[in-house]
Amino acid sequence: MSSSKQNKRSPLKVLAVAASGLLALAGMASFWWASTLPRAQTGDESHAVRVTIRDNVCDPNDITVPAGRTIFVITNASSRALEWEILDGVMVVEERENIAPGISQTLRVKLSPGQFQITCGLLSNPRGTLTVTPSAASDAEAAKPSLVAYVGPLAEYRVTLLTQAAALQKALQAAAVAVQAGDRDQARQAYIRAHQAYARMEPVADLFADLDARLNVRSEYLQQRENDAAFVGLYRLQHTLYGNDAFDQARPVIEALQVDAGALRERLRTLSIEPAKMASGAARVMQRMGDRFTQDAKSLPPELHADIMLAQGEGAERIAQLLAPLVGKSDPALQQQIDQRFAAWHACLDAYRQEPDEASAARLSQAVQSVEETLAQINDKLGLE
Repeated sequence: MSSSKQNKRSPLKVLAVAASGLLALAGMASFWWASTLPRAQTGDESHAVRVTIRDNVCDPNDITVPAGRTIFVITNASSRALEWEILDGVMVVEERENIAPGISQTLRVKLSPGQFQITCGLLSNPRGTLTVTPSAASDAEAAKPSLVAYVGPLAEYRVTLLTQAAALQKALQAAAVAVQAGDRDQARQAYIRAHQAYARMEPVADLFADLDARLNVRSEYLQQRENDAAFVGLYRLQHTLYGNDAFDQARPVIEALQVDAGALRERLRTLSIEPAKMASGAARVMQRMGDRFTQDAKSLPPELHADIMLAQGEGAERIAQLLAPLVGKSDPALQQQIDQRFAAWHACLDAYRQEPDEASAARLSQAVQSVEETLAQINDKLGLE
């Protein structure tokens, strides 16, 4: 090819390359512009209260909403996984756990008029304020007749809670004796019984925010993790008995647990349980089990992981059994579904206990989610939402 022809085509090549570059830049600019647009929202989320949790504060820190159903979208703008709770004194009204950094989670809650606190990340952080004002919805709720049909289930559930509270105290006493005798194996067996007893009470026990933060606190929610002075309770005892800590370090942990277990039992004696809290507590426990499944599978011995999950599931299933006559009358299909999904969960848990591989873990995780989905429908079917 002659040099004259090459010279004639060179400008065309230059223009083609320039045009390609401009198109690429335009595409990148369009992508950047689109990425800055807000995510499409559902009709519900467009009216949601948005809360951003930074390292040590909620933004906003003071919130006012009308009574009734409210949707909160909680965004974690800190560097740590965290939980967000609405507290009425020491009682948990509702919560969302294990929110990863940079992630938003939605919480739908039905609120009554009053003044509440909100947690903002780590347990040591200052709390915010939530004010719920009276509304037409709350006035209509107050006018509802008493729920006589729940007297029987509530009374039976109280017996269940007090039985497990006594079992917790008995297991902790056995653990103390085993530690005194220097018997690590017996101490571990007693610890498992104690943790299972608490797990069976978890749908209600976790409503006592102060006691739950001592009895059942996990190290990842504390500033110094396992080295934090606030890391006490059942998970601290597990860390001591199964880790590299000196065996005699378990003694003060058990002594503190015994004090808090006694306080929990006394509170349960006089607690007035709301019917709606039963099913919502059961669903919350199963949701928590699902949310933490992967992390607990990595951090706990498989047999211990299965033991704790079994007890949590039994606590939720007990509530479902007590409410079954009412659910079955209101929606027989839902009750049948609840029974079937609990049966499937038991089967998957047994398989996971025998062979805790990825396949059995995946099936069990799905079974946990299926149970939670059915339990979450109970209050709506019973007119408690």
